Amino acid sequence: MRAHQGVLRTGAALLTAGLLAGCGLLSTEPESSDRADGRPGDTSASPSPGLKETPKTPPLPAALTSQRPDWKRCTAPSGGSAPGSDWRCTSVKVPLDYAKPSGETLAVALIRKQARDKDRRLGSMLFNFGGPGGSGVEILPRAASSYEKLNSRYDLVGFDPRGVAASSGVNCRTDEEQEQALRSVDLTPDTAAEEAAFIKDGADFGAGCQRRSGKVLPHVGTSNAARDLDLIREVLGDDKLSYFGFSYGTELGGTYAHLFPQNVGRTVLDAVVDPTADGIGHARNQATGFQRALENYLKDRGENPKAGSERIARMLARIDRKPLPTASGRELTESLAVTGIVTPLYSQSGWPALTAALDEAENKGTGDGLIQLADSYNGRDEDGRYDTQAHSQRAISCADSKARPTVDEARALLPEFRKLSPVFGPFLAWDTAGWCAQWPVDGEHETPETSAPGAGPILVIGTTGDPATPYEGAQRMADELGKGVGIMLTNKGEGHGAYGEGDCVTAAVDGYFLDGKVPQDGTTCG
Repeated sequence: MRAHQGVLRTGAALLTAGLLAGCGLLSTEPESSDRADGRPGDTSASPSPGLKETPKTPPLPAALTSQRPDWKRCTAPSGGSAPGSDWRCTSVKVPLDYAKPSGETLAVALIRKQARDKDRRLGSMLFNFGGPGGSGVEILPRAASSYEKLNSRYDLVGFDPRGVAASSGVNCRTDEEQEQALRSVDLTPDTAAEEAAFIKDGADFGAGCQRRSGKVLPHVGTSNAARDLDLIREVLGDDKLSYFGFSYGTELGGTYAHLFPQNVGRTVLDAVVDPTADGIGHARNQATGFQRALENYLKDRGENPKAGSERIARMLARIDRKPLPTASGRELTESLAVTGIVTPLYSQSGWPALTAALDEAENKGTGDGLIQLADSYNGRDEDGRYDTQAHSQRAISCADSKARPTVDEARALLPEFRKLSPVFGPFLAWDTAGWCAQWPVDGEHETPETSAPGAGPILVIGTTGDPATPYEGAQRMADELGKGVGIMLTNKGEGHGAYGEGDCVTAAVDGYFLDGKVPQDGTTCG
């Protein structure tokens, strides 16, 4: 779930709990034997018969396709680097503008843990953990213990997509500017003055991106990231791309499958973004999904879902009128309170923290629990520094989507969205107008193209209680990929993402990746 100011995200926050912290590419000693041979060739998009016409890009020069990545020991955020560290870092040059492939380049940062069983190695597996804007270089080492079985035969490879972190990461405002905006801008404006401030802040954010990152801003969209994936695949020496995408990473995976169906290898899409939804459609889906998750939480604690939702909505209205104090001296605003409520809904394991934070706010009149949850989600550390995922997230989203709803259009959505969710609906309705307000770069499409006739089978996993990417989106992705390509696997349960949460889904994914066993379309776990 995303919102103005990057308050509500998808994907990466799930896996990192907002604790993204400096991996960097701090190389120590080179290891010349730890390189992959690149193979020259044409990686331009070549749609198969039946695909919608997609703008073609010129062939890439051999200077790019024949790169030999120089892997070096590097610092991993999960505990640092020591002699004998398993993690290696490098970068791959990609065209800044694929329409000018022999022109300026940028470097995409990668991190790798090699397969343990060298004799049975299947190749590289690339991961995208969502956002958009999540740093795979930082997240993969933190999450790698979940993929130990896959690491037996695959090199695990994380990367920072273009415009993210170490790959020419977009930067739009200072920590002080971010803190000031989160304190002062009402994300559900009630007056003309609040509306004006809301829209001005969106425009100011975009202007800051243009000032600080104007060179890359037009080129950070998902289709270019997918082209980068194919170049990385070639440079790593793989005939087919093995890929594991979560949340926004499923949109990237679907886009890749459309552009390069002939290069699709074993691919899993988990916690799937609805490819048929435009910006308002995504907001509508998320209002539905997060309300569904909130009601499941309320039922679990023995409370009537409708009454509990209305109670929380009344609490938010009180906080809007009078923010709650915290021990740090900062105030818990309505916007931060909603973020704090959203955070633990991503996983059922977070529900006890939500109970404690809500009880504190309602019974003690203090906001420490909710503001701590909001800070972790917003990427704010104890020293008041913010990560830049929200900057990259917004830049990528606005480069993708043509939609630029107005204030009047957002206001007209309020009755419908309040009915969908009295807690989250107003924020998501207003967000449609604030997110890309006066954005300095045009968007590419209304909705992404993910049809992929001719591609190999792609495993699509939807969780029935997923709050951020509701289950229905996975069904639509499977349909859009095409018959025989999109293989639907249903996980009956809660949370954003199914792999590693239950034996049934995990076994199905492992069997597919390691042994090529494709589950029957329509299989249900749980």
